[in-house]
Amino acid sequence: MAFVVTDNCIQCKYTDCVDVCPVDCFYEGPNFLVIHPDECIDCALCEPECPAKAIYSEDELPNEMQHFMELNEVLAEHWPNISGRKDPLPDAEKWDGVADKLDKLEGMPDI
Repeated sequence: MAFVVTDNCIQCKYTDCVDVCPVDCFYEGPNFLVIHPDECIDCALCEPECPAKAIYSEDELPNEMQHFMELNEVLAEHWPNISGRKDPLPDAEKWDGVADKLDKLEGMPDI
């Protein structure tokens, strides 16, 4: 079982979760983070650290967010690994809590 980063991370990209990950399974795009499902050890340290509440356990992922499991897996194969905390995006507070931000996602690979 892995953890999954979902919609509310888009345009925020807080990295508090990255800082506590013992296996460095986070990957960074221009305005979103993802978790590589094959690297996640299901330690649950990241979920409570996310200020945007954008991380879910795979088995607790809401039905309307199921597509984020595949999105995390695909993007983790294309984006660089991130292993430490960085500043959030400049407008993070403005975007935190805004619904349906998938159309704002940057850095999608040509698949």
